[in-house]
Amino acid sequence: MSNTVQIYAFPLSGHAHRVTLFASLAGIPHEVINVDLPAGEHKQAEFLKLNPAGQVPVIKDADVVLSDSNAILVYLARKYAPAYLPTDYVLEAEVQKFLTLAAGEIAFGPCAARLITVFNAPLDPDFAQTTATKVLGKLETHLDNREFLVGDSITIADVAIYSYVAHAPEGNVSLDAYPNVQRLLKNIEAQDGFTPMPTTNIGLRA
Repeated sequence: MSNTVQIYAFPLSGHAHRVTLFASLAGIPHEVINVDLPAGEHKQAEFLKLNPAGQVPVIKDADVVLSDSNAILVYLARKYAPAYLPTDYVLEAEVQKFLTLAAGEIAFGPCAARLITVFNAPLDPDFAQTTATKVLGKLETHLDNREFLVGDSITIADVAIYSYVAHAPEGNVSLDAYPNVQRLLKNIEAQDGFTPMPTTNIGLRA
């Protein structure tokens, strides 16, 4: 593991935080390169060479350039930290299920609600709140008698859902009714190498 993985990120991006958090938890040598989204750096030609979609995160690992936060988690786990992605077929499928949840209902629920309040994103607040309530309810039920989402230890499934669920209150989504979810967040935060995502209310026009 002699290479240092370069992570192109933005401090307030939950998608980028997933990747920096995982690299830190897993002890993967990495360098965070912050992209100035408010200044439009992600839409400039140099960055678009890395990701034509103009979005963070992106990683460079030697000759590999990869975007999409969940795809990056799978790649990093497979290459550097296999304990975070079970090889058991059933457990691996369970992990994939939660990666889909992170890209779907969590993105359209707590993530969208936060985008509205923190970044003034032109999204539907009622839909975001309703979706957030549904997905948090699903997680709460799933976490009955569980310390982590899949198996008996932390996986990339937990990392994938952490950032936007932990910061749901920034989108006026309360976690008070979800003690199991709160317990999961605390279990993740108790891991060696945990690094939080900043909380702030500055505006962003991306």
